[in-house]
Amino acid sequence: MTEGTSARFQLASTGTLPTLQVASGWQQVEGKIDTFVVPVFEGENGLELAGGSASVLTSQQEIELWKWLTSVGAQGSAGEMTDLPGEILRSDDDSAQPEITKILAVGLGDVEELSDDDVRQAAGSASRHIGKADTVVSSLSIFNTEAALLGHALGAYAYSGQKSEAKQTIGTVIVLDTEESSELVERVNIIAEAVAFARDLVNAPANDLYPQAYAEIIRDASTEAGLEVEVLDENELREQGFGGIVGVGQGSQNPPRLVRVTYSPAGSSKTSESSDLPEIALVGKGVTFDTGGISLKPGAKMWDMIMDMGGSAAVIAALIAASKLQVKAKITATIPIAENMPSATAIRPGDILRHYGGLTTEVLNTDAEGRLILADAIARACEDEPDYLIETATLTGAQMVALGNRTPGIMGSAAFRDKVTVLSQSVGENGWPMPLPRELDDAIKSDVADLRNISESRWGGMSVAGHYLSHFVSDGVQWVHMDIAGPAYNTGAPYGYTPKRATGVPVRTIIAVVEALAKEGKPAAPEA
Repeated sequence: MTEGTSARFQLASTGTLPTLQVASGWQQVEGKIDTFVVPVFEGENGLELAGGSASVLTSQQEIELWKWLTSVGAQGSAGEMTDLPGEILRSDDDSAQPEITKILAVGLGDVEELSDDDVRQAAGSASRHIGKADTVVSSLSIFNTEAALLGHALGAYAYSGQKSEAKQTIGTVIVLDTEESSELVERVNIIAEAVAFARDLVNAPANDLYPQAYAEIIRDASTEAGLEVEVLDENELREQGFGGIVGVGQGSQNPPRLVRVTYSPAGSSKTSESSDLPEIALVGKGVTFDTGGISLKPGAKMWDMIMDMGGSAAVIAALIAASKLQVKAKITATIPIAENMPSATAIRPGDILRHYGGLTTEVLNTDAEGRLILADAIARACEDEPDYLIETATLTGAQMVALGNRTPGIMGSAAFRDKVTVLSQSVGENGWPMPLPRELDDAIKSDVADLRNISESRWGGMSVAGHYLSHFVSDGVQWVHMDIAGPAYNTGAPYGYTPKRATGVPVRTIIAVVEALAKEGKPAAPEA
C-alpha cells in the first residue's frame, strides 16, 4: 500500500458556490438586496404573477410589478428573464423591507406543467443571469424550496481555472419560505458541494490531475470525511493481478493506481447477524487523460479528454456526500486510475491482458481502454459480495450518437436499471434505460482470449460495452452501468444550472439511488 503524501497534491484551482440561507420574511434579511428574483407564468391571457409569488410583497406591490412587466412585454414563457429597477417595489408601509437594487422576473411557462426540475433549471438560469452579486433573495421556492436552493447554488458555481483574475459570482442566496429549515439548507449544501467537487476534479488539467496526484487527492478528501482508504500502486496492482489497469497505464510515465474508499455506518458489518443494511459497490472510470494510446485519437478536441475520469469523480463525490448524509448503507467505491498514453511501453492492438479474477481480453483497440480498467475494478468490487453495484463511466461515443450529449444511457439488471432510471429522471439528470441485446454479446467473443474489447461492427457500441462489463459482474449482484460520455462534460453553452465544461453528472443520481436503497434495507436472499 502506498504511503499517504496528500500534502504534495492539491487541485490548483476550485470552483466557488454561494452561501445558502432560508428566510421567512424581510425581517430575516440583513442589508441591501442586489437582486430580488420572482417567478412569473405564461397564462391564458398573458403574464401572471405566482399568486402571492413573494409573501413579502403587498398586494399593491404585486399590482405595480405586474404593470411594469406587461409594459416591457414580458410573457412569462419558460426561460424568459426580465430585469426591472428595484425602486418600483419601494413601500412606505413596510419599513422592514430592505433596499432592492434590481428585480429579476423569471419565466416558468405553464404553471400546470411545472416540475421540480423546472424550478431547479429556472433558479440556475437566474443565478447565471445575475452573474455577480453580494446578496440575492429568491421567491422561486413557491413550489419546492429544496429545488430552488439547489438550482441557485449549482447555477452560481463559477470555475476560473488558473486565470489571473477570478470570475465574480453570487455571495449569498436567500430563498424565501414560510418556515426556516437549517436541516434543509445543510442537505442542499452537502449535495451542492458534492457536485462542485466532482466538477472541480473533472475541470482540472491532466498535468495537475495524473494518477498518483488524483489518488492522493481522493485519499485526502475521504480521510477528512472519516472514511477508510486503501491505495494500491503499480507494483501492488501487478502483483495482485490487475492486468487491465496495469496494461492501460503502462504506456505513461505516470503509473496507475487503484483506490478503495469505504463508508461503514454502525450495524453494517457482515459479521453482525442483526445487520439489515444493504451493501453497495460503486465503481467509476478514472482515466485522467486519454490520448487513445497506440490507437491514437485525432488531435482536434483531444484537450477535452481531461474529462475521461468523470465517472470516478462522480463516485467519490457521491460517496462522501452519502457519508455526510449518514445514509444507512455500507458503501465501498473502487476507483481504477490510469493515464492512456502512446509510447514504446504501451499496450498494442492484438495484445492479451489478464484481468483481476482471471478472465482475459484481446485488445483490438487501445482507445477502448476504459472498459479494460473497469473490468478489474468491477471484479474486485464483486469480491466483497455486495447487494448492488453502481458503475459509471465516460465510456463510448456511441452514447452520444444514440442519446445526445445530455442523456446518460443506463444498462444492467432490468429491474434495478429501471429503478435507477426513475431516480435519475426525478433529480433532473434524465438517464434513459438501454437494452443489452443478446446478439451483441457475440460480437465480443475472441478466438484467442475470453473476450475482445470492441466489436468489429459499428452498431450498438454503447450496448456492446455494457455487455463487456457484464462479464465481470458476479452472479446475484444487481448492477447498473451508466454511460455518461456526453452528459459529464458540456462543450456547448451553459444552460439552466449546468455550466460549461464539467457538469457533475451523475452525482445526484448516485446519491438518490443509495438513499433509496438504504430506505428499503437489505434485499431478501434469493430462494434456493
